[in-house]
Amino acid sequence: MKRFSLAVVVCSVVVFAIALVGYFFFSWRPATLRIAVGPPGSQDVKVIQEVAQAFVRERHYVRLKVVVTEGATESAAAIASHQADLAVIRADRDLPNNALSVAVFRKNVVVIWVPNVTAKGQKKESSISKISELAGRRVGVIGKTSANVDLLKLILTESGVDPEKVGVVQFETTEVGDALRNQKVDAFLAVGPIDSRITADAINATTRAGSSPTFLPVTAAEIIARKHPVYESAEIAAGALGATPQRPDDDVTTLSVNHLIVARKQLSEPTVTAFTKQLFAIRHALQSEFPGVADIQVPDTDKAAAIPAHPGAAAYIDGTERTFLERYSDFMWLGLMVVSGFASAGAWFRSYMRRDNRIRNTALRGRLLDMIAAARDCDSFDELEAMQREADGILKDTLDCFENGAVDEDTLSAFNIALDQFHNAVQDRKMWISGERSVGAPRSQSRAS
Repeated sequence: MKRFSLAVVVCSVVVFAIALVGYFFFSWRPATLRIAVGPPGSQDVKVIQEVAQAFVRERHYVRLKVVVTEGATESAAAIASHQADLAVIRADRDLPNNALSVAVFRKNVVVIWVPNVTAKGQKKESSISKISELAGRRVGVIGKTSANVDLLKLILTESGVDPEKVGVVQFETTEVGDALRNQKVDAFLAVGPIDSRITADAINATTRAGSSPTFLPVTAAEIIARKHPVYESAEIAAGALGATPQRPDDDVTTLSVNHLIVARKQLSEPTVTAFTKQLFAIRHALQSEFPGVADIQVPDTDKAAAIPAHPGAAAYIDGTERTFLERYSDFMWLGLMVVSGFASAGAWFRSYMRRDNRIRNTALRGRLLDMIAAARDCDSFDELEAMQREADGILKDTLDCFENGAVDEDTLSAFNIALDQFHNAVQDRKMWISGERSVGAPRSQSRAS
């Protein structure tokens, strides 16, 4: 029985170990995640491609396959349709329900300024000093995305200006000069990082050396942030947009909105933790060669955040990442319980299958006890020899049952006691019979003489 149980336990442990090794082999192979980013040729795409190459060079666990899309909206759609595992999207653009934040890819600030030159290139003092004065004017929005236009309308609305009374013209950075020459544009809006080359080029295109545009503060920033948590109130520090001349010449209140790296909610926590760890590990190594990587920051891990963090990212950022034993201890205990259960079930089944042997052996032990009494009254050597042979058969059967697990050690010990008693009874009876015969022979001889 013990040997059988041991064999069951060993086999179960071996099977469990093979399954565990197989699980870790397939789980810890390099994971390739598809990350959607766009538009083609943009700085965002270049940064992500550089990150993907760094992951390959460093032989990290997570590898990236870059999926270039037409923009943040298309990247969000790729996440929603499971065509991508990760995506770079703008926080205020139709975030899919299955997307959770992993990192702040870059923080964008809204810059609204009034040029200091006319369409003919002549300098002038602007009559616009606040957003409420944009009513009846035309605003040039840099970038073809509708997100910037929607953001401008939100700012106008919260600033008390009817968006319908403000003309909007969209164009690329290279078209700023043409916008000034060919049509009347009273103000410009750009959304990007504080050190954005696109914003800087646009401001330079609307100024002349030695002069500075008028930057309009978004005084409704706090109200907008409270109503729409994806936005934050921010400050553009004096000189942040240019030192010579200083642009702006004083701190300006504005709005900020993040571009995020998001992950599908269904993506496993360990995989996202590994990706987040790798991302921030290579960020420091790449920022000297690729400054755009330095804009990557940790997301808000608060449960009340506008866009919740993925549990895998939050575990790394908050320092709550579970160790190997913490993550898999439940599976290990479950495995041990399963192995123990199999061993117990196997032992019970084997015992059940041997019940007939136990019943027969019990009857044979009873027969052995009866033979002890019979041996003490027996007067024939032949009968004693026959009982001895029968006892040998019972002994063989009992030993076979013990080997097969039908009887245990306690039962075998009790059988040995009974067997010793039987042998003693047979030996004593043989000695008694021999003594009787030796005494009876002389009496016969005396009667014959």
